This record gives sequence, C-alpha cells and structure tokens, in this order.
Amino acid sequence: MRDKILIVDDETDIVSMLKDYFEYNEYDVITALNGLEAVKKAEKQPDIILLDINMPDIDGIEVCSRIRNFVSCPILFLTARIEDSDKIKGFGIGADDYIVKPFSIDELGARVSAHLRRERRQRESSKVRFDDKVAIDYSKRSVYYNGEIISLAKKEFDIIELLSLHAGQVFSKERIYELVWDYDSEGNSSVVAEHIRRIRTKFTAAGMKPYIETVWGVGYKWTK
Repeated sequence: MRDKILIVDDETDIVSMLKDYFEYNEYDVITALNGLEAVKKAEKQPDIILLDINMPDIDGIEVCSRIRNFVSCPILFLTARIEDSDKIKGFGIGADDYIVKPFSIDELGARVSAHLRRERRQRESSKVRFDDKVAIDYSKRSVYYNGEIISLAKKEFDIIELLSLHAGQVFSKERIYELVWDYDSEGNSSVVAEHIRRIRTKFTAAGMKPYIETVWGVGYKWTK
C-alpha cells in the first residue's frame, strides 16, 4: 500500500517539484496551495504532511493547530528560517520536524521516509505496560491513570515511550532530541525541557507522580 503525502506550499514551483519527486518515488500525492485548502485536504487522512509556514491567508502554525486534533500523522514544517523560540512553539502545537529552505530534495525524501518508518514501528508495537494505577499502551500511544486517558501531544508521548521503555537509564537532552526528532542537533535542549515540563504538568494535574526525574547535569530518566 502506497503512503499518502500532503504537500502544502503557496509557491507553485515548489509544489510541482515535490509532487513530481514523491510520485516518482511511489507516493500518493495530495497538494494544497494555501492554508484553508490544507485544512480541507487534511481530512483525507494523509500518512505524512509537508507544511510551509509562511503562507498569505493562514500560516502553517495555524494550520497545524487546527488539524492536530484530528490528524495523527507526522507534520514536517518547511521554512526559510527558524529560531529556537519558533521551534518550541511549533513543537508545542504538534509539529514533528523542521526542514529549512533551500533544502536537498534527497535529504527531504530521507526525512519523510524515516518518519514513516517510525510510524510503522509504533503501529506494529502492541506492548502495554502497567505500573500501579498507570498504564501505557504503546500501540494506541496512550497513557492512562485510574482508567482515565491523559491527553498528550505526539512528541510528548514519544518522550514517554523512550524513557519508560528504558526505565532507570539516563538520557541527556541532546540524546533525547536526537532519538525523538530523528536527527542530530545541538542547541535544542530547551525544546526537550519544554516538552518534559508539559508532561509533568499533565501528570500532576491528573494526580500522578512525575515519573520523569531530572538527573542534574546529566539529563532525565524514568523512575522505576
């Protein structure tokens, strides 16, 4: 079965180039030239979305915010430039990756393929782990406390999955970023710290203990 990709950009040349590339590589391609059209096309439930940030009607950040509640697939932002503060905002609303223009189309293809492989691995997993009143269902990508589901963003669950499957092992912020976002990066520890802060806030609000422990000067670990 072919993967379905939604390409969103207001530059027709870029859309045409990406459409040709991904169709050549045997993807089913859906395209949109503005944010409003993107929201509508997202209802087709693509397997992955390439989303330009800078568009004239509603930008990519707003599109991501509108569709994230009913679209669970990876969303990769395309952007000409990006600051760490913008990354934190984007990841906070559900983005999975950033591709900076101009980009290598082969690198973009490799990023898309890597995200889709990760999604397939996660769907194939069926392990459920229980801890007292807490249950983590890795196949459904859900965390439950006293039978009630904890609402989590995609990357928040990815971090929980990584740490809980390696309980007691300490991961640096840089290593978490590399494993969860699928590529090496420096200077993005603030992104990981913000996601962990959000996870702890949600756990505390549900009445759970924090589970993710800070190992000062080293990183984080899931407490057994």
